Order: sequence, then C-alpha cells, then structure tokens
Amino acid sequence: MEIKEIFDTMVYGPAPESAAPAVDYLESHNRTFDLFINGEWTKPSSKKYMESHNPANKELLAKFAEADEKDVDKAVKAAKDALPKWAALGGFERAKYLYAIARQIQKHSRLFAVLETLDNGKPIRETRDIDIPIVVRHFYHHAGWAKLMETELRDYKEVGVIGQIIPWNFPLMMLAWKVAPALAMGNTVVLKPAEYTSLTALLFAEICEKVGLPKGVFNIVTGKGTVAGTALVNHKDVNKVAFTGSTNVGKIIRREIAGSGKKISLELGGKSPFIVFEDADLDSAIEGIVDAIWFNQGQVCCAGSRLLVQESIAEKFYAKLKDRMGKLRVGNPMDKAIDMGAIVDETQFKTIDKLVKLGISEGCEIYQANNAVPKNGFYYPPTLFTDVSTSATIAQEEIFGPVLVAMTFRSHNEAVALANNSRYGLAASIWTENINLALDVAPKVKAGAVWINCTNQFDASAGFGGYRESGFGREGGKEGLYEYTKPRIEDEFSSKPIIPKAEKPKAKSQKPKTILEDIDRTSKLYIGGKQARPDGGYSLNVLNAFGEYIGEVSEGNRKDIRNAVEAAHAEKSWAGMTGHARAQVLYYIAENLAIRSEEFAERIVEMTNQSLESAQEEVEKSIERIYTYAAFADKYDGQAHSTVQRMVTLAMPESVGVMGIVCPDENPLLGFISTVIPAIAMGNNVVAIPSEKHPFSATDFYQILETSDVPGGVVNIVTGHKDELAKEMAKHYNIDGIWYFGTKEGCKDIEFLAADSMKRSWLNFGKYRNWLDNAQGEGEEFLRHATEIKNIWIPYGA
Repeated sequence: MEIKEIFDTMVYGPAPESAAPAVDYLESHNRTFDLFINGEWTKPSSKKYMESHNPANKELLAKFAEADEKDVDKAVKAAKDALPKWAALGGFERAKYLYAIARQIQKHSRLFAVLETLDNGKPIRETRDIDIPIVVRHFYHHAGWAKLMETELRDYKEVGVIGQIIPWNFPLMMLAWKVAPALAMGNTVVLKPAEYTSLTALLFAEICEKVGLPKGVFNIVTGKGTVAGTALVNHKDVNKVAFTGSTNVGKIIRREIAGSGKKISLELGGKSPFIVFEDADLDSAIEGIVDAIWFNQGQVCCAGSRLLVQESIAEKFYAKLKDRMGKLRVGNPMDKAIDMGAIVDETQFKTIDKLVKLGISEGCEIYQANNAVPKNGFYYPPTLFTDVSTSATIAQEEIFGPVLVAMTFRSHNEAVALANNSRYGLAASIWTENINLALDVAPKVKAGAVWINCTNQFDASAGFGGYRESGFGREGGKEGLYEYTKPRIEDEFSSKPIIPKAEKPKAKSQKPKTILEDIDRTSKLYIGGKQARPDGGYSLNVLNAFGEYIGEVSEGNRKDIRNAVEAAHAEKSWAGMTGHARAQVLYYIAENLAIRSEEFAERIVEMTNQSLESAQEEVEKSIERIYTYAAFADKYDGQAHSTVQRMVTLAMPESVGVMGIVCPDENPLLGFISTVIPAIAMGNNVVAIPSEKHPFSATDFYQILETSDVPGGVVNIVTGHKDELAKEMAKHYNIDGIWYFGTKEGCKDIEFLAADSMKRSWLNFGKYRNWLDNAQGEGEEFLRHATEIKNIWIPYGA
C-alpha cells in the first residue's frame, strides 16, 4: 500500500511489541511465584497456587501462591516487627529508598509495561506511556514528602501497619498510589494484589529486594480476596485498611472493621458525568470521550460513562461520536497501533454483557460500530446507548466496561441536576469554551475530581478520591498524606472522660437566688431556626452530678432527626456565603455569648456542680474557640498543585454538606461549641445532638443563634438519648458526614450503620479529649474533617 492510500484510508498495519523479555522473566521463575514476607520468598501454608491468564488469548501466564490466614498473620507480624526501626529511620533515609525504587522502575519500565499488558489486557501504549510513568512519578514525589515530613507534618506521625488491597484495572499504579505515601510517612505495608493481576506487584517486590529495603517494611500476600483479603482486613495488628475496588466490597470491609479503631480509606466505584455544553469544541470533546470511556476498555472507576449533551447539539454530536467509534481499533493489546485491548477476564466480560442486554430490555437504543473484534480472547466492542432515562439501570449502575450511556439537557441547572443524580461522586468532566460557565458548574457537581476540557488527568501532587458511595479519603498530594498519618496529640487522649470536679450544692435555703431560679426548665428542640415540640410528645428529666432533678428536656426521636435533616437541606444560603460573611456571623455569636456569659456559667454549675470559677473558664474558652473558627472561616484555603501537566490544578476545600454531630458529654457548652462551630465555619449545615447528661447549655445556645443572624436550618438541635439518635443519623441517607464523641460501643454502631450510605465518619473510639486544652480541642484537624477536597483541573496554554 502506498503512503497516499494510507492517508486516504487511515488503515494501520500492526506494530507488535515483543513479549520475549517478559516471557523470559516468567520462565526464569518457572512461571511460579511465592509470597513475599519479611524480605524473603515464602511458600504458602496452604500449598495452593492460583493461575493467571492472558485475557487477550486465554493462555496461562503464571501461577502464584494462594495465601491463607497463617500467611497473612506471618506477613503482618513481619510488618509490625519492622515498624519501629522504619519509623525511627527518619525522613531523609526513607527518601533514599523511595528514590532508589523510582530509579529501578525507570530502568525496568519496559518490562513492567509489557508484563502489565500481558496480565491485564490493556494496550501496551497505555501501560508504557501512562501507567508506568505515573508509578515512577509517585515514588519520586513521595521521596520528597518523606524528607519534608519532619517540617511540613511535624504534628503528625505514622499510623502503623497498613493493610492495602488493590484492584486489577491498574495493578501497578494502584500499588504506587498506596505504597509510596505509606512508606514515606514511616508506615510498614502488607499488600494484597488483585486475584487476576498480581505479576507486576511481585516484580515490584524484587525491586524492593534489589534496593535493600529493610526486611518486613513491604510484604505481599497474593491469593483470594475472600481469604487473604478478609484475613488482612480483620487482623488485630493492622492499624489501617486502604482499599480500592467496588462499592459493595467497600461496604463489607467497613462493616468488618467497625469499632476496631482502624483507620480506613476507600476509593470505590463511580458513574462519572461527561458534560458537553453547546459552545464546546465538539471534535475535542469527542476525543475526550474516547479517553474517558474507552481508555482501558472502560475498566476505570472514574470513567466518563454518563454522557450529558446539551439538547441543541445532541444530534450532531451523536453522529460525530458514532463515526469516531467506527474508527476505534480493538485487538491484541501488545499491538502499539490499537485503541482497545481485552477485558480482564471472562467473569467481567459476562457482567458487562449482562448489563448491556438489560439496557436493551429497558428500551434504551444501542449502537455498536462494526469494529473487527478478535474471537480468541475477552474483547468487547465500544458501545453507546441513547434515549436513556435517568432511572434506567445502565444510567445508575457502574458497568465497568466500554459502555457509554447518553442523555440530553437543556439548561445549565439541569446539567448539574443530572450530573448529581447518582449515588456516586468520584469524577466529572466539563466541556465548554466559556471558562466562566465551567468554573460555575465545577463546584456544583458532587465529585472529588473535575476536569475542564480534559479527562482522566492524574498526578502524584494532586489528590484523587470521591464523595458519597465513591468512598472517602484521598490518594496523592498533601491531602493524601493525612491518610497515612495521625496527629501526635492523640497519644495524650484519655481512656476516661475528663470531667471537672463536682462540688456538693448547698442546701436550697442557703443557696443564693440566681437569675435562673423558678424558670420552667422544659426545653424544646431547635429545628429550621424555630423551637419545636418533639414528635413523640415525651420529655426527659435532667439531673445534676448528684442525681438531683434540675429540669426537663424534649425527647427527640427518628422523625425529629428526619425533620432536622430536611430543615438542614432546605437552607441553601449558608454554604454559598463567602468565608468573610460567615466569619462575621461567628464573631456576632461570640459577642452575644459574651454578653450572657454569667448566665451560661451559672447554668453549667447547675448541671455539673463544678465550681463557678471553672464554669466561667469553660465559657471564656468557648468564646475564644468561636473566635478561632471565625478567624479560620476565610483563611482555610486550598492551593494550586504543581502537577507535571500544563494545568492549573485547584485543590478546593468544600463543605461536606449536611453533617450529624454527636457532642461529648463532658464540658457541655465547650464540647458543643468545639464540634458544631468548626463545621458551620466551613459552610456545613448541622444536626447536633448535645450532651445527654447536660443538654441545657445547647438548648440555651439556640437563643444565641436566633439573635446572631444565623440562617434557620444551619444549626438544628435534637435532644434525647444520645446513642439512639446517633444511630438514626448514621442510617440517614441524606446526612453526608457524621462526628461522634462517645463510647467505644457507640462508635462501632455508627461505623457499621454509616457503611450503607458510605457517609464519612469521625469517631473517638472511646478515647477522650481534654476540651479545655487547645491542642486537643481545636485546630485544623477539625476543619479537615469538616471539608472535602475537590481538585479542579484547568488546562492552559495555546
């Protein structure tokens, strides 16, 4: 064929990559791999081995060890034994190891790329040009963070032994995202790779051997998720679980560890919107879709699988898209000229096909181009559905394959509503030539990453992670380091509540009359800016520290929680206010509390029987704490990340949304202020359950709110049995995050129940703060838990 004909037809000939070096590598191991525990290759206790096949041709690649509970226990013990020396080694020495790992991966990059393609089925040009360079970038980047930890994260320390479970769609990249920050921050790791794709992780272990990484710092247990994965999650000496995978499995893991006190981060499924406005560069948007949904055969958690097109251009856009689909090349992933390789295995292939057939049965219109698809191997053609209703299964469920579902919208507000009509919230892509429109829509879309006129952009310096049922936690950037560290101050927390000393009250005849004498003490709930009677019509007696009756408080129930959540969602103005405007309101709250400080101090004395002096100290500390968060309201900023791409990548702290806060019993006023105020300072609306024993400080406080320009619904107060109400909040699907300061048993219930909606939780696990101590009772840790980080990627340059 002549060159002129090639340009006319755009027909590509094959450009195969040689698999010989990878085959030689496998043969050098007799195509059999053991576990990597304590720096040594160890045969499995089960004496069982699993098989790994090439999805492109179904041929056997290798066998790898099937770990059981004994093997996992051995690996965790090795990591635990190695932890003290590794953490004490210091950031500079750890940085040397991470740098050496990065260099070794660079030196063997082609072997890693070819092995990944053989094992996973993705095109060689993707593993070569995307996956492996990102892996190298993560180890270089986190080598830097290891060195800087002592200055930039001086108030934080390592978490401990980290159990990490990674998926099969980006085997080595997911390893790097988790292992690099964990090791940099002084933790040790036990890694459980995916059942289908363990080979590059095992090659990585050899790299660790080669650079002399201390024994036990990094360990690999291959095998089944139901055996090795479960054992790792439940091991008592694992201090944190980091999981990437399906939402359903993420929920199971969260329930498994509920109440254990283990830290957890979950990067789960997605159904990400790809929004095309009528002024977009349509040809660029088409190429963006190719990268969004047909990259890695659509087996990407953040794949742009929901196409939202403005109605005025839909017909033209669909025609262009179908034409482009017809030119996609599906074939041998070792061919450098193909666009799509093979689905990872037969099970996933059947899952995709089942959902496609379901979409057809639900009346959606399917289009599949007449692409040549190889018969020997698990290949699925690029697929488009149009005329899809928002309630269709394929519009709501993650297909995890090369299947795009398309819908239209008319207005910008409708586009946002459709984008957010999902239980997921991992990523979004916005296409428009109007930067004002793009930056108006981006903050409104519930997603952890938003790409403007681009898609699937990743970098070690920018955090990645989701909202809602896409999980919580971030990987990459400084925000990702917090997942592998914990505040040093936690070591000073008490195992028992720190309660001010009570003094026996004087006889009533001798007690001086106070301004609170003879006032009815039955306090109502506070919902939507109004005092409200409890739905059940019951009240609870409130007793002082010596069991003496001092008044009554409304007994809230499930319906009261529901009403409070509805009121919180109905208040739309607070989150949209500037930090400066919220700060003014907080200063006003502090001013009004100061005017009534004597009254609030006497109320604390009445409930707790502590001295008037200590009660006055609590009130003064409460006023000071409001000032702290008023100061932070317009200063807790994001940053522009220094990514390797030509991007302005904005890391924006956003409010979580509607938060449920279960306040501590100790320090009834200060505990309420210290938890509720930072949440509203960041723009959240709150449903608060105050101290069950001493609720009057909170119910008195709503009078302060009413006179301080706080919009109704920003703070809602439901009194009653704390743990019963907390469970209702944990179950409620319209609460986005929950804080609980109570018993260890209560923490277990909250974490278990919160798994259904995958809401964020911050729990004390039976450890108690000294709320009067600024180091324990206030600070940026509270603000981090009151916000989500959204990364907005904006390309620049001609």
